Amino acid sequence: MTETGSTSGGVPVVSGHQTSLDGVRAVAAFAVLLFHVSMEAGTALEPGFLGGVLARGEIGVPIFFTLSGLLLYRPWAAQVLLGDRAPDTRRYLWKRFFRIMPAYWLVVAVALLLWGDAHRADPWTWGQMLFLVHTYDITPWWYGLGPKGLGQMWSLAVELTFYLTLPLMAAILRRFALRGDPDLRTRARRLLVGLAAFGALSYVYTVFEYFPDYRPWMNVWLPRSWTFFVPGMALAVLTVWARAEDGRARRLSAALASSWGTLWVIAGLAYLIASTPLTGPRAVGLGSIWTAFYEQGLYTLVAFCLVAPAALEPGRSTRVRELLGGRVMSYLGQISYGVFLWQFVILYLWYDFTGQQPWTGNLLLNLVAVTAITVAMAGLTHRYVEEPARRLIRLLPQRAAGSGSPKATALRQNA
Repeated sequence: MTETGSTSGGVPVVSGHQTSLDGVRAVAAFAVLLFHVSMEAGTALEPGFLGGVLARGEIGVPIFFTLSGLLLYRPWAAQVLLGDRAPDTRRYLWKRFFRIMPAYWLVVAVALLLWGDAHRADPWTWGQMLFLVHTYDITPWWYGLGPKGLGQMWSLAVELTFYLTLPLMAAILRRFALRGDPDLRTRARRLLVGLAAFGALSYVYTVFEYFPDYRPWMNVWLPRSWTFFVPGMALAVLTVWARAEDGRARRLSAALASSWGTLWVIAGLAYLIASTPLTGPRAVGLGSIWTAFYEQGLYTLVAFCLVAPAALEPGRSTRVRELLGGRVMSYLGQISYGVFLWQFVILYLWYDFTGQQPWTGNLLLNLVAVTAITVAMAGLTHRYVEEPARRLIRLLPQRAAGSGSPKATALRQNA
């Protein structure tokens, strides 16, 4: 199936600002927001089709993970496939720090000061939250996934762990791919095989989450989510491989990009299947090992099929870019981190202001109000915290310019 705006013969973009990916971020962020508001209203807990669909809005988190795998692994993929210079690990880690920590620390301070109660003066609580290690406390004082207003931050802790371990993961993949001085195609295939192995380890890890006894805290540790990062990393390999003028990779990339409608239909169907009891109860970390496997597999499929057309689009206007990369969607994607950070704080403040109790309905009214206020706060945070923090990245020392191969230089010039 080939849709309007075919990218047949096109070469995917591998650098610069891709507005279509902004749109994917927006979809993920507002899916998570809808999920949290509908859970608080109780609508997502009601039996029936609507409740099931709303309860799987958590799919936004795996989509974010897939985007991270795509965007962060591409420089390492270029190193293996093109002989490019390896990313400067120190600079890479500082960039991640300035990207996520300043805005996150602001929200942590607000939430703990509002609802930390006796623990707001506890240095251990502040240390756990500020450094995103609270998910490793298996006997916390709070109920659920984090202190009030910060329950969603478990996924940011997973992201942080991925950031820290990605250079090691990339080194393992590089060593496997370069054994015996193979050609480009062999290196690319080995990277994909290695990534498949990491994805499979996610399911092996899940077995130990449930056996010999169920340990729910393992649900929010990185290995459980490798299956979501791996599709993005595989797309990173494919984009660089196609840019390296390998005919087979270009044909595969073009076929996936031009079949955006088919992929999104598959994503929608997988989402609907995930909305059934097949994936277990409507709460994170509950159910059996089989419902966990079904959830991991279906969420991985949704994330891959949603992200792939945007990741593989060529450097010209396409239908995917028209749908996802417009001014509104791009802006919402750029402030999506703030939407993620502020949503629970705004949600609980709104319930306090209106005097509502949880699980008492009013989904539409609450959704409109919470979304509007969250977007406003996210916009302010993006402008006055995130952007100034990101500008500090420019002050970091640059490693001496240079590249490994002429093909790598051409890649950077053409991107």
